[in-house]
Amino acid sequence: MTVTLADVAARAQVSPATVSRVLNGNYPVAASTRERVLRAVDELDYVLNGPASSLAAATSDLVGILVNDIADPFFGIMAGAVQSEIGGPGGRAGGERLAVVCNTGGSPERELTYLTLLQRQRAAAVVLTGGAVETPSHREAVSAKLRKLAAAGTRVVLCGRPPAPEAIALTFDNRGGGRRLTEHLIGLGHRRTGYIAGPEERTTTRHRLEGHREALAAAGLADDPRLTVHGRYDRRSGYEATLELLRREPGLTAIVAANDTVALGACAALRDSGLRIPDDVSVAGFDDLPFSIDAVPALTTVRLPLAEAGARAGRIAMGREEPPPGDIAVVRGELMVRGSTAAPKG
Repeated sequence: MTVTLADVAARAQVSPATVSRVLNGNYPVAASTRERVLRAVDELDYVLNGPASSLAAATSDLVGILVNDIADPFFGIMAGAVQSEIGGPGGRAGGERLAVVCNTGGSPERELTYLTLLQRQRAAAVVLTGGAVETPSHREAVSAKLRKLAAAGTRVVLCGRPPAPEAIALTFDNRGGGRRLTEHLIGLGHRRTGYIAGPEERTTTRHRLEGHREALAAAGLADDPRLTVHGRYDRRSGYEATLELLRREPGLTAIVAANDTVALGACAALRDSGLRIPDDVSVAGFDDLPFSIDAVPALTTVRLPLAEAGARAGRIAMGREEPPPGDIAVVRGELMVRGSTAAPKG
């Protein structure tokens, strides 16, 4: 049964006129009211009919790019690369498309809301970047949104996310990269390695941690749960987690961080604790963000080709590059060995 504007109004407990004002954006509406209306739109999966609005004729130039945190270089690099490639024939301003970067802040609810809004705007393409939330309910909800987008003619591309049957996927080999990092440390002689993981509900976190554990198992080393601490993908998390790891295991000789930003926090905590890098404790990150090579010492990490992957996702989204066979491509990382890792002393 078709959902009407009146249905949305009833769910949001506002008048149909208020719903219209929120959706058209042509009249000031209180933030709380706007949020309630958008939530109702999302819950009911309400989509404007083309004949009922001018949007159908205006939105072939719109491309949505979903990111977790645009201030994080991981997402900023990919979003910028996507935007650089979304021009092409058919747009109204010299072939350009209008890129809309949707910053979810890591909120599953905001991710669903943005997908609904992009569906309603009849976006030409949607590119989702970074890891996904693994809860079954959210995974099912996102799959439903992607199916509706694809059915309406929107091209959906996943960049750095696990494959999904509803979209074309460029997925990062986080598991393989995590395994190579830990193999590198084991090869140097490290046997007590702490691991600072990202948020537990994220696919990127799980895959990188699985790679770490695979390397430990292959070397016959026990996976001590006390040596793994979960946190956010930010510097403060790396700092606090390192202090906790040192409290749990003062004899730690190496730390693998969830990403390069977390690794910087780990390095700061080690220095503040009177420890030298890599003389006392080696540190490794992940992603090879631009600042990694300029850290002191330069950071051992796994380089992910973020700009190249983002640019390719943009070309695929615009139909200017053929999708990979089976609509899935695995983008592999490269181990970058630098000064932050060395053999343990003693």
